[in-house]
Amino acid sequence: MKRWLFHMILAMVLALSAPAVSFAQTLDEAARQAARQHDAKVLSAHTVQEGKQRVHVIKLLTSKGVVMTVRITVKRS
Repeated sequence: MKRWLFHMILAMVLALSAPAVSFAQTLDEAARQAARQHDAKVLSAHTVQEGKQRVHVIKLLTSKGVVMTVRITVKRS
């Protein structure tokens, strides 16, 4: 149980401290970049509207078995 909690906290810290993956225009590009940056596999990816911004939400499974979510703001054209 303690190990699971440690992994969850570590995943949250990494997700919050990681630099934005860079502004990506497409969901597919953002998912590929996030997977490469975190050495992970994409579990799911979708785009949401938050106020005036669109945000790609990508759920990843790292090579260490940690599930993390990366949020990438879509650059306006």
